[in-house]
Amino acid sequence: MNMMPDVQGSIDTRRIAIDKVGIKDIKYPVRVKDRSGREQHTIANFNMYVNLPHDFKGTHMSRFVEILNEHEYEITVQSFKDMLMEMTKRLEAESGHIEMTFTYFIIKSAPVSGVKSLLDYEVTFIGKVTEHQPSITLKVVVPVTSLCPCSKKISEHGAHNQRSHVTVTAKTNGFLWIEDIIDLVESEASSELYALLKRPDEKQVTERAYENPKFVEDMVRDIAAKLNRDDRVASYMVESENFESIHNHSAYAMIQNDK
Repeated sequence: MNMMPDVQGSIDTRRIAIDKVGIKDIKYPVRVKDRSGREQHTIANFNMYVNLPHDFKGTHMSRFVEILNEHEYEITVQSFKDMLMEMTKRLEAESGHIEMTFTYFIIKSAPVSGVKSLLDYEVTFIGKVTEHQPSITLKVVVPVTSLCPCSKKISEHGAHNQRSHVTVTAKTNGFLWIEDIIDLVESEASSELYALLKRPDEKQVTERAYENPKFVEDMVRDIAAKLNRDDRVASYMVESENFESIHNHSAYAMIQNDK
């Protein structure tokens, strides 16, 4: 049988290296371990890239999918790191980059009735390898409630509140559960969210938010203060976006710190 030509492996003469080349937006079933020891079955969206030297015409796109297939659905921080290293080795690259975004669920009990429901969070593992040194960054988007301190101060009846998205992107020194980030953020919000509330729960959540007003600036500062004290966190970015209920725009704040 005649060998088929390897066009991707041929020489390119333009002498221009490519920083990232690969595949985007490939969906794949994964299993993610949670803090309770159980496994969650979910669908992840992958972006996978490597660098391409100036003298290579192209990369072998099929190898990215082969690597996903070989990891048999189970994704942990360690297996994610192994997959990153394997990708750069098999594609003969000096650097590599993988992003894996998936929906993560936590069982939450309502504060008064105790009724249980699932709340969803968006989680991303971001892996990079340069000069054979891998690094993993965890990104979690946490939906919460924020209540405006100014509105509470100036209004005779009530105060406006809104749903907010707090995003924490953390590079770690040690092991950090997804739930650790979620717990930290929810503890600093005006109130955490629940998928299911009975009337006594709704009363408690509403009153808690009213007694715990937070500007968007307060939110990021309070979360940053806790991240600063956590030795497991090497560097972080915390962002808060309030989807304002009385304005047709969002309020936003961000703090970044390389500890």
